[in-house]
Amino acid sequence: MDDSEFNARADRTLARIEAALEACDADLDFELAAGGILEIEFEDGSKIIVNRHGVAREIWVAARAGGFHFRADGDLWRDTRDGAELMEKLSRLVSQQAGQAVTLG
Repeated sequence: MDDSEFNARADRTLARIEAALEACDADLDFELAAGGILEIEFEDGSKIIVNRHGVAREIWVAARAGGFHFRADGDLWRDTRDGAELMEKLSRLVSQQAGQAVTLG
């Protein structure tokens, strides 16, 4: 995957996450900033940061529970440590920090 393909795939994924956050009922704020950085802020002031990392061609997630790196695997992004799919893991992380069940499609 070259840089252009990575950036396009990562941008589509960030837009998908943004749409899923918009549709969820959790009490949170979020903003997708230039450069592919999605910042999710929770009622308690904690944050989850999701960003693309071009050099590694990965999507990185920083949450209270730790840092996670996701690499493209076909149409999915998989955690480089445990193989979890990005949206499933992000649903769990957002649920933990929001204090309520959140499912991001």
